[in-house]
Amino acid sequence: MTTEVALAAGSGHLLVLEPRSPQYSLAMRSSAASAVAHGLCAFTLTPTTPADEIDERAIQTLVARAAAAGVDSLGVLGSTGSYPYLTRDQRLRVATTAVEHAQGLPVLVGVGAIATRMVLDHVEDAQQAGAAGVLLPVMQYQPLTETEAYGLFEQVDANLSVPLVVYDNPATTRFSFSDDLYARVAELPNVAAIKVPPLPRDRAAARRRVEHLRGLLPAGVAIGVSGDAAACAGLLGGADAWYSVIGGTLPERAVALARAAIGGDYREAMRRDAELAPLWGFFAENGGSLRVVAAIAEELGLVRSSSLPAPLRGLDEPARIKLRALLGLV
Repeated sequence: MTTEVALAAGSGHLLVLEPRSPQYSLAMRSSAASAVAHGLCAFTLTPTTPADEIDERAIQTLVARAAAAGVDSLGVLGSTGSYPYLTRDQRLRVATTAVEHAQGLPVLVGVGAIATRMVLDHVEDAQQAGAAGVLLPVMQYQPLTETEAYGLFEQVDANLSVPLVVYDNPATTRFSFSDDLYARVAELPNVAAIKVPPLPRDRAAARRRVEHLRGLLPAGVAIGVSGDAAACAGLLGGADAWYSVIGGTLPERAVALARAAIGGDYREAMRRDAELAPLWGFFAENGGSLRVVAAIAEELGLVRSSSLPAPLRGLDEPARIKLRALLGLV
């Protein structure tokens, strides 16, 4: 049985406002919050073939499966979606395929790249594909200053007609946002949410961090958590959204946890989180979540074997044996 969840519809009144006015920004942020900045956003893999071509049929399967499970929105071309390994054309096809098969759910599309001109190309493609919003990390080869990072967001924001979710992912990008940079970037007109690194797993500490961030950000800019192992504490601590890795591969489990935590059902949320704790531990044992969720999708028959783009390789057989036992597949 799946949970059907309707997105917030707002007041039903149409407001005609001057673009870039304060009223326009607040209205835009309010609309964005009902699309890509609240609830459970399920991030899907980008399965590839042995020839490193996009497996569009597998993408369709993953997207439709997550939508049917009752997630609030879908995310593609995030870290789980292997975006740095794909060409511009491949990324456009991923975005287009996801939007076409999302069953009306909003799709958040990652636009990260190392050069601003490349980011702007991906922004243009995402908007043409029908993205409900874009997700932007700070990628770097030469270490970037905060001034340079802010300039990236400022230039992207000026070329957007959809909401922007700011992605702080230091474990992968090696760039960390200061609280001051959060506050500056969040003032840009199209910023709808900040996707922050994993919050403390202690609920009280997570709540203090969320409350501190709320004091820095403009009204209407949401706080989203990443790092699935810390998602329960973050949501119980008052975060607005969970940008979930397992949401794209084990969506029913993610939906159950998210609904309990967002609804304030502490006992049920903790029970659901405890059920998933072995998986969180398995992520840590294997250097993160990507190879693990790819192996899960392969073991469940959702994607072909060897679904990660080269040079990435999946789990070895001893790890897969442990994973099958963990998932109850043996």
